[in-house]
Amino acid sequence: MRFTTSAMKTPDLDILRFQSMTSVLKHEIEQLVLSGHFASGERLNENALATRFQVSRGPIREACRALAESGLLELIPNRGVFVRSVSEEEALDVYDVRAALFGLAARLSAARMSEADLAKLDELLDTMDRFAEQGSLDEYYPVNLKFHQAILQGSGNKRLVDDYAALIKELHLFRARGLLHGGGLERSNLEHRQIVDALKARDPEAAFRAAFDHVQRGKDRMLHVEDPGRAKELAGKTA
Repeated sequence: MRFTTSAMKTPDLDILRFQSMTSVLKHEIEQLVLSGHFASGERLNENALATRFQVSRGPIREACRALAESGLLELIPNRGVFVRSVSEEEALDVYDVRAALFGLAARLSAARMSEADLAKLDELLDTMDRFAEQGSLDEYYPVNLKFHQAILQGSGNKRLVDDYAALIKELHLFRARGLLHGGGLERSNLEHRQIVDALKARDPEAAFRAAFDHVQRGKDRMLHVEDPGRAKELAGKTA
């Protein structure tokens, strides 16, 4: 049997549409989780999500599976899909590894980032300053992610970028809460400026220390939000 060209296009287009829809839904569900619409450990209702986005359950299921692979959701057989619940001890371990990786990214970026790259960081800093003054976490947080990603990309090390990305999905909820604690937005961006100053000076060791300390101080802010008493107990572990 000979297939016509038009007949062969239809299945291909169906696949592309499904993949595109799944990608969009993955982004939308991820934003719902990160914005706090779903709490840590909460079960996601696939039927409700399908109704919300006016799609079938198939692409919803695929989007959730992709988010589970990235670490934001958890698939529990015979129970359903849940927002991943990360314990305090797990979060502390991830923060420490993330500090080392981000420090390394800054060290490499000090030698590799172009002047245009550094100028872009300045723009992001100014934007975050405005949102910090407004106390707007919803506006600040996406720009904060772009800032960190720019430094990671500036390192020129793809494996480092990929390993870092695998870690941060588990920390989004902790990071967002930490930024709201005790002027965390303003303090966080001051730390960002210290990193950029070191990058502009082309000082790899200063860049490493500023980036490493920034993540550790973020851990300290997270601890104060989750458990002030625990934060004092572990104060020696933060820079």
